[in-house]
Amino acid sequence: MRPLVLALAFVLALALPATAPALAQERTSFRVAWSIYVGWMPWGWAADQGIVDKWAEKYGLEIEVVQINDYIESINQYTAGSFDGCVMTNMDALTIPAVGGVDSTALIVGDFSNGNDGIVSKTATTLEELAGTPINLVELSVSHYLLARALESVGLAERDLTVVNTSDADMVSVFTSTDQVSTVVTWNPLLSEVADFPGATRLFDSSQIPGEIIDMMVVNTEVLEANPDFGRALVGAWYETMALMAAGDEAAIEALTAMAVASGTDLAGYQAQLDSTQMFYDAADAVAFTTSPDLIQTMDLVRTFSAEHGLMGGGMASVGIAFPSGDVLGDPENVTLRFTDTFMQMAADDAL
Repeated sequence: MRPLVLALAFVLALALPATAPALAQERTSFRVAWSIYVGWMPWGWAADQGIVDKWAEKYGLEIEVVQINDYIESINQYTAGSFDGCVMTNMDALTIPAVGGVDSTALIVGDFSNGNDGIVSKTATTLEELAGTPINLVELSVSHYLLARALESVGLAERDLTVVNTSDADMVSVFTSTDQVSTVVTWNPLLSEVADFPGATRLFDSSQIPGEIIDMMVVNTEVLEANPDFGRALVGAWYETMALMAAGDEAAIEALTAMAVASGTDLAGYQAQLDSTQMFYDAADAVAFTTSPDLIQTMDLVRTFSAEHGLMGGGMASVGIAFPSGDVLGDPENVTLRFTDTFMQMAADDAL
């Protein structure tokens, strides 16, 4: 899945110059960044197929869709002003650009992890058995968040075990090749590999905290306000692609196969990842999710975890998070992360 902000990335985000005011003007050319993950592969495919260009041209715009191999680097570049939009999780949107002072809007809520992130052990068969043991994961990542939520569900806390920071690139090899690593927390496709290890047990996964690890297209708020057609074009391209993927016909299979190959797997492998991802193929479903009070509760959990792990700069209340209802978590005078249903509702109403 997607690593979250590491400490260095957090420091860099705070040190970045405030470039947003220079961006807040009417323009016709825009750039968005994406990185490889099951729920974000449609962006690369839509760009390759000319769907993004078609919607951009409808509004007299040019939109460049750029693949960045390093996920955290893509968010840092967005935060620095090199991109007008970037794919990221809800937690990353809060702890990198929002904490860094870049007012950002979740333009498209694309999906949430529904089993793509999990805890797998070679020795434990219950979460309670993890007490007193080392757990390998990418520290300060969505895996770390998942572990905290899992432990909470059985009355344990991080202090009851030892977190061992481990690169995602090394996760499978250390789990399968050494007895010193007994339990890991990771995301797909790595999760599937470790879960297939003989004798391994999947103790917990994101389907048990549905709706909490959210994947989004985030755009600079001032850019969006000055250029609403930029938002309309991105949303139009996204939901045209969603409709094609969900059709179940030969064209859908061809599209999914291309996305699979681009992400380094085959159609079956990609479909397995989609099966543990709650994609919002229908804009109305994304609107319902974004306007639900449950999202406010989720973001409260996320900001609490982030503050407890030193990722919130001036503290949990220092950054405002705004919702379509008008509710704000944190400082209403310093809102730098906004959830909106406006453009997705346009798609649902066929009004783009």
